[in-house]
Amino acid sequence: MVIKLIEVLIFASLLMLSFLLITNPQGINKKANRWFGVFILQWSSYWLEEYLMNIAGIQIDVDGFLILNLVQFLTPVAFFICILYFTEPAYRFRAKDFKYLIVPFLYLLVVIANRYTDRDLYSAQLLLVLVHALFYSGYSLIKIRRHKQNIQKYSSSIREINLNWLEYIIIATIGITACISVFNIVFYELPLNLFMNITMLIVIYFIAYNALKQSEIFPQEVQEAKSEIQMISEGADDEPKRQLLTDDQVKATMERLEELMADKELYLNSDLNLIKLSDLLEVTPHHLSFVINKGFNVNFFMYVNKFRVEKAKQMLADNNNNNLSILGIAFESGFSSKTSFNTTFKRITGQTPSEFKKGSSNL
Repeated sequence: MVIKLIEVLIFASLLMLSFLLITNPQGINKKANRWFGVFILQWSSYWLEEYLMNIAGIQIDVDGFLILNLVQFLTPVAFFICILYFTEPAYRFRAKDFKYLIVPFLYLLVVIANRYTDRDLYSAQLLLVLVHALFYSGYSLIKIRRHKQNIQKYSSSIREINLNWLEYIIIATIGITACISVFNIVFYELPLNLFMNITMLIVIYFIAYNALKQSEIFPQEVQEAKSEIQMISEGADDEPKRQLLTDDQVKATMERLEELMADKELYLNSDLNLIKLSDLLEVTPHHLSFVINKGFNVNFFMYVNKFRVEKAKQMLADNNNNNLSILGIAFESGFSSKTSFNTTFKRITGQTPSEFKKGSSNL
């Protein structure tokens, strides 16, 4: 009885989450969330048979519907496409993307052969499902890792947009997919046990929590400017690929940039990004990125956060700020969270803020 209740909860939760992602009331990461919703809807179909049996008392053989089999097999593809839109704002479908349908077509042939011939290809069918899911999960992880590097080109605060939550989902999905596949092979035609269903429900609620509190990854200005989108999406290599400005132009822009950052303390704005800063300097984002890469030998994220860390160091060493907590100093220095403050501070100084403050008070 408990297992049946959990199966109903799983199916209903996935349907509701799919609806919220596809309709996207907040209008955040629109294309990515639309595909994320399609993925969740496809995923929910795995519990369709149990739901109809437990709620309506209707018994159907879901495995008997070839189209549904194919839709289910395409679930990892829908997830990968949503990752593409999360990580590449300029992504567009092209003719070569039909390659994603090659393995699903092969899977359909195996299903037909297993059903309408005397050959038992059930193990081959499960193997294709497992390999297909693991391949796209691994590929999605690679895309997210590259995304983490790319967003440092234009954003000074990356914690809310680094897609860590999707990375955790992928890792959890890989583990669950492997466990379910092994379970189906070893315990053929037996229903999943209580532990597996509870684990699945927990993962779904984790997905729902993070999906509903996600932030817009790419600033609206970036989405509207094709050249900036191309710059962000072209790769994680921060080394300038061609000489966009002369050495004199680079030096002049560096001086203007340093003066602007020092006088206006723009780094105190936690939402500062490459587009906003380039507008203030009246240069293109491409040129500003080139100047920061070539002139200071760092990416945009590190350039801005070095100012923030220096500000934090001054405040931590000043006894007049003893009434401020570490979080208070983080916010006063331009950081958006204590976690990003601690991580970035240690990355630049080799110490945590607490260790630095303790060392300063001992001088």
